[in-house]
Amino acid sequence: MIESIEFVLGCISNTASYLRLWALSLAHSQLAKTFYTQTVGMAMKSASPIYLVLLFMPFASFTIAVLLMMDVMECFLHTLRLHWVEFNGKFYKGDGYKFSPLHFEEVLSLDN
Repeated sequence: MIESIEFVLGCISNTASYLRLWALSLAHSQLAKTFYTQTVGMAMKSASPIYLVLLFMPFASFTIAVLLMMDVMECFLHTLRLHWVEFNGKFYKGDGYKFSPLHFEEVLSLDN
């Protein structure tokens, strides 16, 4: 019964995780569109090549600074979640034996 509940909760958690990634990708695309329309898009409407060159640098800077760092954070957090929640959760059952640490004093005294 408990494993069934854990399975259902895991499915909900995984679905929420992928919905979070979907929301981040939507935010990423909207930010990219906004950066483009506010810089390069305005320069294209003005039909001035000098204006286009001057506004390309803020566009490139904002794109690299915000969007690339957002992608890096998204990849790092999702990988961390996959390792710690999904992968490690598959193998732990908690029905093993009690941990007893190794003491060299006891091992050496048994050899004599």
